[in-house]
Amino acid sequence: MAEVEAAEQPAPSNTYVIRPNFQHKFRPAIVKECIHTVLNERLDGKTYDPEEIMDWTKSIADDIKSRLKDMGYDRYKLIVQVAIGEQRGEGVKMGARCFWDSDTDNYAQDLFMNDSLFCVAAAFGVFYY
Repeated sequence: MAEVEAAEQPAPSNTYVIRPNFQHKFRPAIVKECIHTVLNERLDGKTYDPEEIMDWTKSIADDIKSRLKDMGYDRYKLIVQVAIGEQRGEGVKMGARCFWDSDTDNYAQDLFMNDSLFCVAAAFGVFYY
């Protein structure tokens, strides 16, 4: 009986996808809005505290990553980087380099600043082939 039931079930469809469809493509503008929302929710009204920075950066990065997963970026490897520093009137420059497919992969970043601290968050989306 089990052999008959197994023969009647259709074969699984091919799941090999080499490009995301238009609805599931990593969209930097939408991701930037997500990052902006998280940074404002988490850091508005906070002052720089060197004892708390490590916990803040981890929790902010985790929050951004989980919200991006909820947006449907299942086939993407998501890398989130968060840096927080004390506001002293000095400048900071950040850079990143990697090899990727410019048709499917992208990134977004946003900056939060108040009188006490600054925070730069970047999210990279790299498509799984």
